[in-house]
Amino acid sequence: MEESRLCKWSVIRSVLAILQWWGFNVTVIIMNKWIFQKMDFKFPLTVSCIHFICSAIGAYTVIKVLKLKPLIVVDSEDRWRRIFPMSFVFCINIVLGNVSLRYIPVSFMQTIKSFTPATTVILQRLVWSKHFDLRIWASLIPIVGGILLTSITELSFNMFGFCAALFGCLATSTKTILAESLLHGYKFDSINTVYYMAPFATMILALPALLLEGPGVVAWLQTDPPLLSSFFIIFGSGVLAFCLNFSIFYVIHSTTAVTFNVAGNLKVAVAVTCSWLIFRNPISMMNAVGCAITLIGCTFYGYVRHMLSQQKPTPGTPRTPRTPRKSMEFAPLVNDKLEDKV
Repeated sequence: MEESRLCKWSVIRSVLAILQWWGFNVTVIIMNKWIFQKMDFKFPLTVSCIHFICSAIGAYTVIKVLKLKPLIVVDSEDRWRRIFPMSFVFCINIVLGNVSLRYIPVSFMQTIKSFTPATTVILQRLVWSKHFDLRIWASLIPIVGGILLTSITELSFNMFGFCAALFGCLATSTKTILAESLLHGYKFDSINTVYYMAPFATMILALPALLLEGPGVVAWLQTDPPLLSSFFIIFGSGVLAFCLNFSIFYVIHSTTAVTFNVAGNLKVAVAVTCSWLIFRNPISMMNAVGCAITLIGCTFYGYVRHMLSQQKPTPGTPRTPRTPRKSMEFAPLVNDKLEDKV
């Protein structure tokens, strides 16, 4: 009886964690699109910089003030040699996502971001010569096919927004791949990752945002917009962006890998549906079919990766290992000690 009650509570906790994650993710996307489209605040660098500032403050509050998460100590030299390059890629990833949101609908942007598994596999094969099971390559076919169908049939297609979203996928894949080498020895969670990366990302982006978008922001302020509500929405999206990182940590610890993968793809469907209900961007039938094929392909890809990870490699079969530790790989961390890990 007690075991059954614990099982039910575990299911309820997982469902609540997923719903919380969906809520923060969809709300951030919708708010950012609202800022660019409805408020006419077309400054993605500034919005991204505000997000980084809010995330840095939020992570500091959670770790240092509220002490909800223990701090993973990183050597000062490692911060510049390891964390800073990761922060640079992280910054590019967020900026490209916001740039794409300015020019293309949420539905199209989210579908293109689903191309990330394919770019990750391709980059690992080309750059690190990783070997992948044939089933991994087969699972990428519906993803690529769905993206092509969606792009061809997109009624609000914009080349600049499309390229920004596509390069955003490459940035996400690069960040994932580099993390295997750059963060080797530190078991970072999402909050500690933001704690170290957000200040660097703010430092990287602050000057370009000021130089490239400063005059535009001043001109926007001179149009006499409703300042109180505008600032509430803009900074509110930054606060929710940090809450999204916290919810990711919670959902990862409350669900299995398969559940997380399926929930992530369903989250895209929820975001697409909500954005269409709010912004009413035109979506053709074939465009919706392409989006569905992509999401199904991503789910299948995640399932295949999970199944392969559960199998014991047979002798003589090329594994799908972590990034090879050869001369091309980065040097080990300076402070790779047990007491610095969580």
